Amino acid sequence: MSWGQAVRACLVREENLQEGRQSAFRRWHFQQGPIDLIIGLEGESAVVDQAIERAWARFERVLEELVVELRFLKTPVPIAGKDLSGVSKDLTGKITGNEFPTKDLERNVRAPVRGAIARSMFQSCAPYGLMDASFVTPMAAVAGCVAQDILAYLREPGIEKSWVNNGGDIAWFAPQHSNQSFKVGIPGLSQSASLTLLPADQCWGIATSGWRGRSQSFGIADSVTVIAPTAGQADVAATLIANQVSLRHLVADHPQVVQRPANQIKDDSDLGDRLVTVGVGALSGTEITCALDSGASFAHLLLSRGWIQGAVLCLHGQYRVCGGFSPQVQGEIKDDRGEREIGSYGAKVEVNEGAELGRNYSKTRCER
Repeated sequence: MSWGQAVRACLVREENLQEGRQSAFRRWHFQQGPIDLIIGLEGESAVVDQAIERAWARFERVLEELVVELRFLKTPVPIAGKDLSGVSKDLTGKITGNEFPTKDLERNVRAPVRGAIARSMFQSCAPYGLMDASFVTPMAAVAGCVAQDILAYLREPGIEKSWVNNGGDIAWFAPQHSNQSFKVGIPGLSQSASLTLLPADQCWGIATSGWRGRSQSFGIADSVTVIAPTAGQADVAATLIANQVSLRHLVADHPQVVQRPANQIKDDSDLGDRLVTVGVGALSGTEITCALDSGASFAHLLLSRGWIQGAVLCLHGQYRVCGGFSPQVQGEIKDDRGEREIGSYGAKVEVNEGAELGRNYSKTRCER
């Protein structure tokens, strides 16, 4: 199958003279087939331009690499016919511990893929394949892992801030000395609801999933936005937490929840004929609370294992903020009753409850 040539366009090109140095801000659009990236870079002018060229050279190979291994990437984990749960007592112990067991999985389980992004997708999803009642394929992490891979080509001394937004799944980095922050909107709430990350000497991943956007979801969340150490980890976690925002534990077939087989909506869906949500009608306050509680319970499990740093779950204008933030990620609710701190330092979640609800749930908004 031919997806055509990769194309790119510079959307913003700014130059500034700061403290005797030429500083630049660039925003680029990279696109090929279904991959659509918005890339932002800020730093020394020459370094920024060189980084963009490296990222472009990498991007031109991405789609071809993924297509070659697509059959394996649509296979559920644990891999069909291979019981990963008995591979190692040390491995299964870490699944229930406070460490995302990527290195242990790579050492104990030979992934059926070779490409760097494909391996990252498998590693991001494989721990969930060892959990009860979790259906997941590596495709759950594809957007985040592509963003994370491209970001690696944008990090070097002289760059103050860099980010890659792949359809709302974002990889972001700013060194701590840069004083650069990054603000994203929270789909499913008001236009003023946002999450701000402050600089730290590590990457962050931000991803959003839910039935309203381009994602296919087993659940009924308008949106679930997750912060994690990588965009791939955030991507799969957002998908699986959104699946758990559900009323299935109360009633098998709720009259206000409309579902159809995934492959009737997208014939190449990795979910096959499993039912995904295509509509959610009016729900009672109790039902909204129960569904959010179900998703929040799963989010807190992931927080307790250190696999995510925070999550915001939204349904019909109500929300849950799941904390457990690291020293670089702070959670804060702002509403009509004032502020309530739920974390420590580094990022904040701001939600104005009285504002009119936004209607664009499809993407995580991002601002410079």
